[in-house]
Amino acid sequence: MRPLRLAALLLLIITPLVGCAGPTRPDPAGLAAYGAFDLERYFLGRSKAWGLFEPRFGGNVRQFTVELLGRRDGADLVLEEDFRFSDGETQRRVWRIRRQGDQFTGQADDVLGQAMGLAQGNGFRWRYDITLKTDDGGIAVSFDDWLYRFDDEVVLNRAAVRKFGLEVGQVLIAFRKLP
Repeated sequence: MRPLRLAALLLLIITPLVGCAGPTRPDPAGLAAYGAFDLERYFLGRSKAWGLFEPRFGGNVRQFTVELLGRRDGADLVLEEDFRFSDGETQRRVWRIRRQGDQFTGQADDVLGQAMGLAQGNGFRWRYDITLKTDDGGIAVSFDDWLYRFDDEVVLNRAAVRKFGLEVGQVLIAFRKLP
């Protein structure tokens, strides 16, 4: 009887954790429908984004817009992001992104270590640890972004935000390339 109790207890513990798992890697065949996503080509020049952060365990949804400007600096793509949140707060992040085949590395002032990216079909996965500003200073979290190209103007982004490996929220962003 004890092994059955142990198995039941483990099932009760593991089942909620499975729900905390982030997005799985998409099937490459499904990512080819809209053509390859060339991250550097898309983000060169001006673009604008509209997004929101949804906390997993309740709390306020936080909306924002982002003005983006991408330019070349040698082999790097420099991507300037100016955030404006619905509560009036503003933030600026400047990425320095370098391509190595289908893989990318990136750095920004608030990113801990290096961001790692991989292009796959019309999708792009971007993972990094970052310190987000809070009233108490900052909180380190991990982002697991998936960007999807729909055409030359529209890219959608879904990101799982984790702390200690547990998902604490999701970010949804729609990008539009400006002329």
